Formats: sequence, structure tokens, C-alpha cells
Amino acid sequence: MRVVLKLGGSLLYDESGKVMIDRIREYAESIRTHVKDGLTMVIVVGGGRPAREFISAARELGASEAQCDWLGIKLARNNAELLSAALRSLAYPRIVEDLDELEVAATSAKVVLMGGLIPGQSTNAVAAVAAETIGADMLLNATNVDGVYDRDPKKDGAVKLDSVDIEELRAILSGGGTRAGEYRLFDPVAIKIVARSKIPTVIFDGRKAANLSRALDGEKLGTRITYGGKSR
Repeated sequence: MRVVLKLGGSLLYDESGKVMIDRIREYAESIRTHVKDGLTMVIVVGGGRPAREFISAARELGASEAQCDWLGIKLARNNAELLSAALRSLAYPRIVEDLDELEVAATSAKVVLMGGLIPGQSTNAVAAVAAETIGADMLLNATNVDGVYDRDPKKDGAVKLDSVDIEELRAILSGGGTRAGEYRLFDPVAIKIVARSKIPTVIFDGRKAANLSRALDGEKLGTRITYGGKSR
């Protein structure tokens, strides 16, 4: 089985901005276990809090949005390096920076790690296009919420959805920002890519690394994206 995991950068840092070493080790151990069972995995790591702080500072200093995007890309790649260090020899020897390299790396029997690719593209979109590029059987999105809600989960009456059609998801998330560093559960580019490829996608709570194993084992958790009632 070929799987792409989008690992939210926010999962790697605590409230004070300190790297959560134990959580990274837990993810590495979970990944190691499944790869030994024959799983092929590409992991795209987000920028998280450090990226947002650098981008905010750069924007105040007059940086262009393209410059802000590049900051986010570099910081996401740094986060990918942290997980690569934890995976040791199991990881592909460098952080992949373009799709041509991804196609080669995905045949290596190593865990492939990525951060951002190009300005104007979120790491959610990178994960979606990576899944499309390698013909992934599943795209897993580990984030800091337990799934998709029918509205802002902070609002009264918000209901978590066990599954959501791609068009409904597009409507739910339509009000988010698009500038560098602005948080989106899933952005328009990522939605477009999974919609055209009908990639089986699950958005789940990544604050517990054990949930990755549950998702890979086919347990029902988080929110599954459907495509007109169908998936590939």
C-alpha cells in the first residue's frame, strides 16, 4: 500500500513553541512499524508555529507574500528534517524538494519526507499533489482537531462529520484565508487535486501518534472525504 501522510507542523510544538521530542519519536516508531510491514510512505510536514511567527515578522518588515511563502517552505522543510532524524536510516537521505525527485525517491523503499514546494502552495496542497503523483492508495491528514465539523468547531452546535462529500467540504472551508501562513484545514488547491483524482482521504486528530496506526489499520476515526458518494 502507498500512503501519503500530511503531518501538521502544529503537532510538533507545544504551546510555548518548544519542539515536542517525544511526540516526534512516537510518530517515528509508528511509521517504522508499518513500513516494516511493507507500507510505502511519503510524509509532508507543515511549518506550524515557527513558520507563522517568521512569516508574521517578515510581513511587518515589509516582505512580499512570495518571500513569506519561501520562509514557510524552508521552515516546513526544517520540520521534515526533525522527523527524518528520528527515522534515521529508514528515511530517504534528503528532504525532497520537487515532484521529479519525488517520483524517483518513492521507488527507494525509504520513507520520503517533504516540506513545502513552491510559493502560493500550502503543505496540504503538496500532500495532495504528492498523493496524485505516486498514485497513493490513501491520503492521511493528521491535524490538531479531531475531524471536519459542519461549521467552526468553536461555535455552539458544531457537529463533527464522520464523512463529508468533497463539495460540502469546499463550502464549509470557503471562508478561510489564502495568504502565507494562514491556517486552513484543507485549502482550495488541495480540494481540487483530491477531487479530480478521488484520492481516499481521511482527516484525523494527530495529537496522539497512535491514531496514525489506527488510520492505517482501517479503523473509523476523524472524517473521511467522499466524492459524490464514491471514492477511487
